[in-house]
Amino acid sequence: MGSQGRSGIPGNSGPGEGGETRELQEARVVRGKRRKGKGKAGAGQGGRGSGLEGKPGLQKAQEAAGSGTEAEAGAGPGQDSEAGGSVEEEARSIVKGDEGSVGAGKEAQGRHDGKEEERRVRTGRREDARPGKAQGQGGQAWGGIAGTGAAMAAAAEEEAAAREPAARPAAGPALWRLPEELLLLICSYLDMRALGRLAQVCRWLRRFTSCDLLWRRIARASLNSGFTRLGTDLMSNVPVKERVKVSQNWRLGRCREGILLKWRCSQMPWMQLEDDSLYISQANFILAYKFRPDGASLNRRPLGVFAGHDEDVCHFVLANSHIISAGGDGKIGVHKIHSTFTVKYSAHEQEVNCVDCKGGIIVSGSRDRTAKVWPLASGRLGQCLHTIQTEDRVWSIAVSPLLSSFVTGTACCGHFSPLRIWDLNSGQLMTHLGSDFPPGAGVLDVMYETPSTLLSCGYDTYVRYWDLRTSVRKCVMEWEEPHDSTLYCLQTDGNHLLATGSSYYGVVRLWDRRQRACLHAFPLTSTPLSSPVYCLRFTTKHLYAALSYNLHVLDFQNP
Repeated sequence: MGSQGRSGIPGNSGPGEGGETRELQEARVVRGKRRKGKGKAGAGQGGRGSGLEGKPGLQKAQEAAGSGTEAEAGAGPGQDSEAGGSVEEEARSIVKGDEGSVGAGKEAQGRHDGKEEERRVRTGRREDARPGKAQGQGGQAWGGIAGTGAAMAAAAEEEAAAREPAARPAAGPALWRLPEELLLLICSYLDMRALGRLAQVCRWLRRFTSCDLLWRRIARASLNSGFTRLGTDLMSNVPVKERVKVSQNWRLGRCREGILLKWRCSQMPWMQLEDDSLYISQANFILAYKFRPDGASLNRRPLGVFAGHDEDVCHFVLANSHIISAGGDGKIGVHKIHSTFTVKYSAHEQEVNCVDCKGGIIVSGSRDRTAKVWPLASGRLGQCLHTIQTEDRVWSIAVSPLLSSFVTGTACCGHFSPLRIWDLNSGQLMTHLGSDFPPGAGVLDVMYETPSTLLSCGYDTYVRYWDLRTSVRKCVMEWEEPHDSTLYCLQTDGNHLLATGSSYYGVVRLWDRRQRACLHAFPLTSTPLSSPVYCLRFTTKHLYAALSYNLHVLDFQNP
């Protein structure tokens, strides 16, 4: 019984050397775990040394075993050895201390694994849900493929979660707890900079401040944002906030210049835009090109080629899926855009300088000092409805949006006013605009903005804005070209922006109609290749200008 009491660790039914062997085995296990980094040596005692000094668990176990053997040899049968009991307790405490350090390491590792698992649950990527992990060696390839698919599915879930509307924060300022209608009303008084800062507070406010209702007022006061003066949205498919961002580039003149097309010989091109297509005249042809998605480049191969004139195309318009063209051969051509139908007929004795079409009615002006009215109906093509003697060469013409009248811009040589308005039904003169034009102040471009307002430009280097409701004798507003250059063409966004093309160096000018001075100027040619800007068109993102040798683009979306 005495020897059993001195046998070492309880549960070991062998003699003393069996207990020693058990202790040595446990010490080896502890040493192996230390080598793998699962615990730290010296739970309570022991230092950093070499040999047995660096392994205090094994050293103390061996000392305890040796002392126990000596005590066992010196003690008589039936006597309890106090030294043996103390050695046994010491060895037991050493092993338990080492096991405790290992357990602490495992507990820390468990806490780390728990945090890792919690993170995986939050992101929707549970390791145990991936197929292939529970399979054997034969399923390793399938496990890799399935794991990749699970990762892709998890990424798709994260992207879908990012697109979901952010919930309103439950805690925060009392402002966030107001109804959305009141928040919209409050935020509607903020300017563009304040809305941008508010969008940086949190995700919910960023999405809330992207509402089109908050940006409409700012957009209507911006340049070329897609809103007319009356508030009509011309580009409802594009977020208003994005248009306001691009409009700042127009205001600051930030753009990137490029060339879309080049010609080998000098031309006098005219162009029109429709959706994602561009139509441009080259010599006696009209070519249709499709824009690439960026809007700043063209597909090199044209969609269609429309011919029929014996001389250069002077002017053309798009109306009712038709191209109505005016040629230097004195003829008018009618082309269907989506078919090969083409009709041309003699219209004037000399070259046809301008043409317009609205509501199934064609009007044309010529160098022969006449303006004529024609029907667009297929059964009546070529039948002249009215012939009007203008007493001057007609350079420009435009039909009123109400289809009740049209205006002619003449050379101002045979009549004191180059702008006259005619009744479309009877062909009679209704009124003339202005009375103080100098001789030769011909009008090269004219356009209706609304049924009662129109814009004109020409040889006298002025852009004039007319309002028929106030006075027909004096324009409401006028802008002078700073370098006294002839203005060949103009274009407006229907609100605040105005663009003009000059006769020298291919200068395109941007004007804010709320100011007198020019906003920005873009010279598109150098001195040896000086050319007028014969025609220009723009969208909310790009401006296109046709010169003698090139078709230029100004990209305001990606400056």
